[in-house]
Amino acid sequence: MSDVQTDREYSRLRWQCRRGMLELDALLGDFIDAHYHDLKPEELSVFKDVLSYPDQLLFDYFFGNGKPTDKDVSHVIERIRNTHTP
Repeated sequence: MSDVQTDREYSRLRWQCRRGMLELDALLGDFIDAHYHDLKPEELSVFKDVLSYPDQLLFDYFFGNGKPTDKDVSHVIERIRNTHTP
């Protein structure tokens, strides 16, 4: 992927990280800022899918009120959580 395509994709994904809940904005925004260029193609694909989830479901996943059944989604959720943990 060219640098221009990569920059456009990053910008598009960064915009999708803006959510209706401040907590989700922080988690998703910090994650994409820190790890976009480190993500494997399969992780990036799962991350894109995760961005389509409703805010309440994401909140439940990130704050321990639910757990994804898909192991790939669970892995990405944990990576996002660990990025934001001090």
